[in-house]
Amino acid sequence: MSPVLISPSILSADFANLERELGAIATADWAHVDVMDNHFVPNLTLGLPIVESLVRVSPIPIDCHLMIEDPDRWAPGYAEAGARSVTFHIEAVADAVATARAIRAAGARAAFAVKPETPFAPYEDLLPEVDMVLVMTVEPGFGGQSFMADQMPKVSQVRDAVRRFGGEVWVQVDGGVSASTIEQCADAGADVFVAGSAVYGAESASAAIEQLRALATAHTHR
Repeated sequence: MSPVLISPSILSADFANLERELGAIATADWAHVDVMDNHFVPNLTLGLPIVESLVRVSPIPIDCHLMIEDPDRWAPGYAEAGARSVTFHIEAVADAVATARAIRAAGARAAFAVKPETPFAPYEDLLPEVDMVLVMTVEPGFGGQSFMADQMPKVSQVRDAVRRFGGEVWVQVDGGVSASTIEQCADAGADVFVAGSAVYGAESASAAIEQLRALATAHTHR
C-alpha cells in the first residue's frame, strides 16, 4: 500500500482567496479540486481555466475530481493543464479504458469514482488501467455532508481487489472525512483521504492535516 495521503478539498476554502487557501494546506500531500458542471451533480463550481491557474500557484500537486458529464471529452484537458491526478465518474464515462489511457498519456494519474449507490464489482477489471479508485462516502455535489459509514464494506472490497490485482492502486475516500471518521476509512483499506470542512473549518489547517494523517497512519493496514 501507499503511505497515508491527505488531500484537503478546496470546496470548503474561501474561493476569493484560493492562492492563500492553497498555501494554508502546503503540508498536505495533494489539493483536491472538485469540478462540478450542474448537470452530473446539482452544483456548479469551477472549470479548466481556474484549474490552470491553481496549478501555477499550488505548493502541492492538484488532484482533480470531475463530477461532470462527458468526461471522455473533458478529462484529458485537466491532465494537460497540469493536474497530477484526474478522476472521472464511472456513471458518466462512455469509454473508461480510453479515457483513463488518455489521462495517463497526458502525464497524470488516472482514477475513477463510484457514487454511494454504484457497486464496485462490475468495474474491477479496470484496475490495470487506473492508479486510484475513489469511493464516495457522501452523495457527490456539496461539501459538509454527513459521512456514510455504510460505504466502508465497499472500501474493503476495493482494497481486496487491489490486493488480488497486485498493482499499486490507491483507494481514496471523499465525503464527511474527519478526525471522528478517518479511522474507519483507514481500517477499511483507504489510503488517500479527502477532507474539506475538517481542514478548512479548523483553527489551524496544518494542525488538522497532521491530526488526520496521524489517525489514519495508526489504523492503516500495511
